[in-house]
Amino acid sequence: MDGYDFHFIAIGGVGQSALAKILLQQGYKVSGSDLNESKYTKIVEKLGAKVFIGQNENNIEGKPTVVISSAIKEDNPELLKAKQLNLKIMHRSDCLKFISEEFETFIGLSGTHGKTTTSGMLSFIMEKIQLNPAYAIGGILPYYNTNANSYKNSKYFIAELDESDGSIIKYHPDYLVINNLEADHLDFYKNGLDDILKTFKTTVQNVKPEGKVFINIDNEGNNKLLKIIEKNNIITYSIENNADYQAKNIIYDDFNTTFEIYKKDNLLGKINLIIPGKHNIYNALAICAILDTLGLKFEEYAKYFREFSGMGRRFQIVADIKNIKIIDDYAHHPTEIKTTLSAVENIKKRKVAIFQPHRYTRLKGLWGEFLESFNSIDKLYVLDVFSAGDKPLDDYNSKNFAYEIAKKGINATYIQGDIAKAAEKIAPELCQNDVVLTLGAGDITKIGGMINDLLTK
Repeated sequence: MDGYDFHFIAIGGVGQSALAKILLQQGYKVSGSDLNESKYTKIVEKLGAKVFIGQNENNIEGKPTVVISSAIKEDNPELLKAKQLNLKIMHRSDCLKFISEEFETFIGLSGTHGKTTTSGMLSFIMEKIQLNPAYAIGGILPYYNTNANSYKNSKYFIAELDESDGSIIKYHPDYLVINNLEADHLDFYKNGLDDILKTFKTTVQNVKPEGKVFINIDNEGNNKLLKIIEKNNIITYSIENNADYQAKNIIYDDFNTTFEIYKKDNLLGKINLIIPGKHNIYNALAICAILDTLGLKFEEYAKYFREFSGMGRRFQIVADIKNIKIIDDYAHHPTEIKTTLSAVENIKKRKVAIFQPHRYTRLKGLWGEFLESFNSIDKLYVLDVFSAGDKPLDDYNSKNFAYEIAKKGINATYIQGDIAKAAEKIAPELCQNDVVLTLGAGDITKIGGMINDLLTK
């Protein structure tokens, strides 16, 4: 065949590279471009992709399907060339849909929060029990150091399904997990939760007729969804309520969690997690429900939960120096922040949070909720907003946020400037045995390493 089957604009992105990797492993010819070389461009290049650094109309060879993300602007030279040549242009969500149809069983993980960890945990467990799953995750699975993989004989395809732009309604999974539903992505969902519920009603309707929907009934948004959907294919899981699958007798011990899982009133067995937090119990419940529904025996997979160390940027321990533990987390929504902080609430040490708000629109839209998110913290540092393309909005900025939250009695400090300056300010103020959590979806992920370097000088 002349040319390539697919050409990815911005192939170095975490989402784009995941799709490109799977297509390469499935035997397709792939090319792509990105502005900079990265570990992701190197991965797909090693698998046989032709990667161009820099974006130029001449990078498109033959008549490939051109894959773009929402971040690609209309004046991109490769996109303009693709339109000029009348090539098929596919949004990354359509490419994911195309890939999902290549496999016998499609398992989609969804919800406002937690889907990256849930999809990573499921992929890890299914890898461990040698089911050879294909998977595309919105983060790095540290044990395998990848965000995607597939095998020639993969029967199962696991994917994190993004609701942020409404494209989730395109998919037709065999199994769908809904962790939780809450108002978010307010730039797209103008009416908040009401719009999200409409999107998920359609998503549930799109599950294959013989498929199943696994839903956490401890979540208020999920229960609102249950009132507007058909319930004949619903499987429930819970900690607090009677459900098809329930966690009981939970024991929290520092960073470890142990609990029993019941199917109806029948004990399946005990699970041990080395990642803390109630939210990870829900993740494990969802996965046990899926694997049990697939007909697997509990003893086949239960022992591997204790080997799952989490996802990159999801409660990831990035430094442990001078008895100071630094944990990096992608949390950028009030509920995510409270969930992450709740994971350390039983640890008897000083808790320090470094928060970088993500998007002015989110900070403004959820201002009150953000102000209530840090009540369990001993010390809070607030960094400048990571705009992600947003324009500043009146008084909704980090300086005012730190001022308002300090009025509530929380020890909060605003730090102006870039990440490096913030690290230089914070590092000398940390104490032995501190637990430090870096929170946000922007470049705050770099600060843990910077603080570690400063403390080791």
